[in-house]
Amino acid sequence: MTASFTEGHSDPTVQPVPASVVQQVDAADTTLSNPKRAVISLGSNLGNRLETLQGAVDALEDTPGVRVKAVSPVYETEPWGVEPGSQPSYFNAVVVLRTTLPPSSLLERAHAVEEAFHRVRDERWGPRTIDVDIVAYADVVSDDPVLTLPHPRAHERAFVLAPWHDVDPEAQLPGRGAVAPLLEALTREGVAPRADLELRLPE
Repeated sequence: MTASFTEGHSDPTVQPVPASVVQQVDAADTTLSNPKRAVISLGSNLGNRLETLQGAVDALEDTPGVRVKAVSPVYETEPWGVEPGSQPSYFNAVVVLRTTLPPSSLLERAHAVEEAFHRVRDERWGPRTIDVDIVAYADVVSDDPVLTLPHPRAHERAFVLAPWHDVDPEAQLPGRGAVAPLLEALTREGVAPRADLELRLPE
């Protein structure tokens, strides 16, 4: 199955992804037993932000039991919860996955990706090389303090909902409803698409 997927398919870095590639990715999903859909939010405002986001996407794809299905456009976002101008702006994106990992294991992997890029958790709302957050996992709604699902602030963050809506206009945030009206209710001030930047789907 893997060999047939890697040979002779169109370049998945060309957007939009050709239907034939989507079909082959779906076919490769049969190697995952009963995969669940998960949505991951990425953010970086230190170092080479685009390179770091791409590295996080690639690291997620390299995780056993995970396949990256879609990568959103990149947005540039003013930092949340801090004085204007006190930190560099963020690059943000959303990744849609199919995974056989349970939420707890996916969270461990998210933290491992952060650690690989030297994320330091010493200050709330502080600058960071990479932020990897699980926004939603299947239809799970949980108030577990270790991993609250969906992300407790996702519905009020345009820098999460805008790229997610771009990559999946019919997206639903569990317990909150469709992403489109949630996004319409928010201001997009300080959240700007960067059409000159692009993240690649892993090959």
